[in-house]
Amino acid sequence: MLIQTPCPWAGERRRESDHMENICGYLMKYTNLVTGWQYRFFVLNNDAGLLEYFVNEQSRHLKPRGTLQLAGAVISPSDEDSHTFTVNAASGEQYKLRATDAKERQHWVSRLQICTQHHTEAIGKNNPPLKSRSFSLASQGSINSPGLQRRPSQNAVSFFNVGHHRLPAGKRGPILQPDHLVDVREMMSQAEGQQRDLIRSIECLPVSGHLTSLDQDLLMLKATSMATMNCLNDCFHILQLQHASQQKGSLPAGTTISWLEPKISLSNHFKNGAAQNFPAEINKPASVREEQSNAEPCQLTREPEEINPDEELEDLCDDKEDDLGGVEEQRSVILHLLSQLKLGMDLTRVVLPTFILEKRSLLEMYADFMSHPDLFIAITNGATPEERMIRFVEYYLTSFHEGRKGAIAKKPYNPIIGETFHCSWRMPKSEVATDGGSNISAHSEQIALSKDLEGQAESDYYTVKFVAEQVSHHPPVSGFYAECVERKMCVNAHVWTKSKFLGMSIGVTMVGEGLLSLLEHEEEYTFSLPCAYARSILTVPWVELGGKVNINCAKTGYSASINFHTKPFYGGKLHRVTGEVKQNATNTVVCRVQGEWNSVLEFTYSNGETKYVDLTKLSVTRKRVRPIEKQGPFESRRLWQHVTESLRDGDIDKATEHKRALEERQRNEERLRAETETPWCTKYFIKEGDGWVYHKPLWRAVSAVQTQQMDAN
Repeated sequence: MLIQTPCPWAGERRRESDHMENICGYLMKYTNLVTGWQYRFFVLNNDAGLLEYFVNEQSRHLKPRGTLQLAGAVISPSDEDSHTFTVNAASGEQYKLRATDAKERQHWVSRLQICTQHHTEAIGKNNPPLKSRSFSLASQGSINSPGLQRRPSQNAVSFFNVGHHRLPAGKRGPILQPDHLVDVREMMSQAEGQQRDLIRSIECLPVSGHLTSLDQDLLMLKATSMATMNCLNDCFHILQLQHASQQKGSLPAGTTISWLEPKISLSNHFKNGAAQNFPAEINKPASVREEQSNAEPCQLTREPEEINPDEELEDLCDDKEDDLGGVEEQRSVILHLLSQLKLGMDLTRVVLPTFILEKRSLLEMYADFMSHPDLFIAITNGATPEERMIRFVEYYLTSFHEGRKGAIAKKPYNPIIGETFHCSWRMPKSEVATDGGSNISAHSEQIALSKDLEGQAESDYYTVKFVAEQVSHHPPVSGFYAECVERKMCVNAHVWTKSKFLGMSIGVTMVGEGLLSLLEHEEEYTFSLPCAYARSILTVPWVELGGKVNINCAKTGYSASINFHTKPFYGGKLHRVTGEVKQNATNTVVCRVQGEWNSVLEFTYSNGETKYVDLTKLSVTRKRVRPIEKQGPFESRRLWQHVTESLRDGDIDKATEHKRALEERQRNEERLRAETETPWCTKYFIKEGDGWVYHKPLWRAVSAVQTQQMDAN
């Protein structure tokens, strides 16, 4: 219920905006996991810039149960559903609220955002920037000093960044120039005016018709534009408070005015990945010095290494990423980061806070997509081209669930160039589905061929080997390859991850292509990967997949079209996926699939049969990995071991320090290669056209063995 009539204390006064109105009504408020959602009576007090709530309407004459200052707050519609939104105060306190429907949520969000903007601007007006005559500076601190001349390229964002680096004691901080804030305020005023015009134009649209004021894209545009301006205003307010604090003190002649300590602690700046001046080399942990000194010449580290699967042990590591503590505690850091981003901005070169990292590399995440090797091997056992395509689609759709470690959206480590990851899986042959009518002679021939390839006797299990390598840094491109020699099948893929800031979400486009080769059938299947989105990054981030992917087999004429559906703004299910497999020549659909990619999938075949796959109950085969002490210096787990250990211990500062040491080493090596004009040498993958191919793919080995057998005969 929403009461739009003015509350008693509002009187009949009108603000400069018709939208400045006191509203009150019932909303559901999320308290905690035990209590859950509870109805509370909320009052938006525009005069005071407060959001207050009471147990019920009858108790609103009593002291409020809770109060939030809206100046500097961020109001964010949630991606979870069309009813929920959050109010993030500048103090770090948060209300998670739910309206009765989408229309009521939008009304609350709009009025809260307008009130927030009004009071944030009012604070700025009450704390105007200091005039240059208010400063008493020595000649070396004069405004005409060459070191103080304003750079032509300096803008609001680059100026904000100045305040987020604390210089060591003894070093002179940057001298504060009062005209900087004047220029920033002018730019922000122009942006605020344009943003108000945008909202006014959207709200003037009709509520029905082709383009309405409730259009989901326009509603998202309103929310993200307001959130962006609020973040910028919050940062600007902090700078003005620093000015005011300096003005209150007595400044002797010749004083250099430097930044006050920011609201966010120094340790939080380490977590935000900001550039810092570290102590002398002697004070660094030994592990950090080791990371920085491990840089080896390209020629010494680029020789391919044959990994013996017998040296690999079953992986007992189980790093589930369900811990929300770090995300909730570091909300101020996230807000600070968001204030520096622009819609559509490429995040490839943006250093993200360490506390949002998963405890694994992106290369290992690609390996975890192979956690159902029984389904992978079973593809080639299909009796017909139709069955093999359907089996591939089944394997493809079941791979994403295990690739995610928990429901929380955390980010794997960005692999450094030259980083590699190796693992394997052993799958008992009795647990792999067959076609039930395989050709005995063909199977015997295949066993003989696998013996020639492996040089060993037949075992009672299949082995799937996996290798991944970061082949490029800018752009970030990974290559990965997996093979099962016994079944004469392999998959080769390269992926360029392009991430962009989308307001309240981060989108990652997986640019590239994969190729599955079934050598027994002389079939090749090309496939692509869906986009990934981290939603609700201001509250509890979660992941969803989106976009259309295609799987094609040119030889057989079968193809599959799969749609990963993102959740609509109003209603709808999460993680929904639909798809169909068809024979291109006749345009006949032979299988349809629907469900959720992280829950239950339903396959309906042309003969009317239906098959359900519950991904939560699907058995997962643990990968086998060499112990860290046997791994090379550029293998993922050894390379990132100190970061991972620090994250497990909850020591974010230490994890950030180790992470930065690796990144600094990578930058130094890249600079050295540029100076000496030395090209980067990959280890396992070779560039062919626009893609990357494993240097010893199974199809070449099989072709060579078959040629030798023919020559021998």
